[in-house]
Amino acid sequence: MEAAKERILVVDDEERIRRLVRMYLERNNYDVEEADDGSVALGKALESDFALIILDLMLPGMDGRDVCSEIRQYKDTPIIMLTAAGDEGQRVHGFELGADDYVVKPFSPRELIMRVKALLRRSNGVVPEAQQSPGHLLTFPGLVINIDARKVLVEDQEVMLTPKEFELLLYLAQRPEKVFSREELLRDVWNYQFFGDQRTVDTHVKRLREKLGRASERVPHHIHTVWGVGYKFEVSE
Repeated sequence: MEAAKERILVVDDEERIRRLVRMYLERNNYDVEEADDGSVALGKALESDFALIILDLMLPGMDGRDVCSEIRQYKDTPIIMLTAAGDEGQRVHGFELGADDYVVKPFSPRELIMRVKALLRRSNGVVPEAQQSPGHLLTFPGLVINIDARKVLVEDQEVMLTPKEFELLLYLAQRPEKVFSREELLRDVWNYQFFGDQRTVDTHVKRLREKLGRASERVPHHIHTVWGVGYKFEVSE
């Protein structure tokens, strides 16, 4: 029996872009639904379960950032933002609101498909070889990471993370005390080998600490900032 196709919601007010993205997604065996308005997109995103959402920031009806923020109140559906080349500040703000990745317009459809596949692999529980571990659980004071179930427990409370937040935490936690530069994290967690805004890492760390901090005062401090370099995972009693 043929497996069901994964459904992707494409949100952009330009029909030309939606048509192009749909064509490439369907060629790669995805089901596609479209929306050209932020309010309509939000309704669809909350009413249905999509494997992933491709979301433009500049939308009529409701701004893409507001759509992203509202979705994150209820769901952890992976979100890829589409942004204009000069909207660096908007991209950073989008990450703060919970987006997982971004693609800059004008973009290569092949690059977009690559990002879609990589993000879906992560959200479906396929951990890259570099991040695999022989154990199923990583346990630290106040923190348990269930690798197979992709769940995080903080002080016995489940904390909902986006796919990228989970991958970032897992990547750091599997190598305690090792200092990672922002460039290394972009390369290994985001697969950005030749490009990428380093503030992507900072905004995800900020969101991750905030979410962990809602359940515990000590657990966010496991993620240490190494000034001028990057971050490391450290546990001290």
